[in-house]
Amino acid sequence: MCNHQPQCPAPDAPDHEAARTVAMHPEQGWSLLCNGVVLFDDSGELLPNGRAIAPHTIVPRKIARRGIAPGTIAPRVTLHPLVAA
Repeated sequence: MCNHQPQCPAPDAPDHEAARTVAMHPEQGWSLLCNGVVLFDDSGELLPNGRAIAPHTIVPRKIARRGIAPGTIAPRVTLHPLVAA
């Protein structure tokens, strides 16, 4: 159970990637979120129920407008639901 305020989204919520990071292992390419989701550097995910989500990196519009070629891997951008515009 999450003790953060506001609480982190549940692992089955659409915005589950917005949960806080509780462990990072960049040398191994993964991070553990408060809700039990494991995020991988390639944007793939492993949910607590064992379900795997394929990599899904999206090039944000601001980066695309700067002339970065389509298909280029962009840095991961995750917005917390209270910050998203």
